[in-house]
Amino acid sequence: MRIQVDVNEALQDYVADISLREPDLLQELRIRTSELPLALMQISPEQGQFISLLVKATGARRALEVGVFTGYSLLSTALALPEGGSVVALDISEEWSAMARDFAERAGVADRIDLRIGDARTSLDALLLEEGAAGSFDFVFIDADKENYEAYFEAALKLLRTGGLIVVDNVLWHGAVLDETQQDSETTALRAFNAKVRDDKRVDLSVLPYADGLTFAVKR
Repeated sequence: MRIQVDVNEALQDYVADISLREPDLLQELRIRTSELPLALMQISPEQGQFISLLVKATGARRALEVGVFTGYSLLSTALALPEGGSVVALDISEEWSAMARDFAERAGVADRIDLRIGDARTSLDALLLEEGAAGSFDFVFIDADKENYEAYFEAALKLLRTGGLIVVDNVLWHGAVLDETQQDSETTALRAFNAKVRDDKRVDLSVLPYADGLTFAVKR
């Protein structure tokens, strides 16, 4: 029997009450970001804590993030890395990334972050050309423009070690992936991406209806 809990606002508040351990600096970043026009691009504090838990549970030392925005997920990752760990972070916006840099410095983890501004596809191509980069990453988080998810995933697989984990956000796209009247470029790209990963024998796969839908793919 399949049992599904209806996660209404009251239950979500309860989950946060019994589990959320949001550091003050991350809370400040979240509140500041909530005042921006593109605030919906920010992940929830529960999701940030989940990313931190995954980084620690997998023992990741080298991480990659595609899509930074103001840095909530980036800071969650950097704070969870062990001493000597590092995260390469890719974003198109110098404006939003400046906030991420500022908070990373205040958190004392700026030395763990290699922030690269520009088209992520170009940045990934350049990263793959670096000596020793291919197969050296332990953890990848993808949360950027949906039209390029397939390209980001392919690059991530090349950069990831065997047994490394890729986490992809927004794969359910507020339920729009089920609505065939929705034919915009983002929704159609996500449908194609989801179908592709479903059939990809290079990874072990799980998709969870958590947040806006998360894909977990472990490289075989």
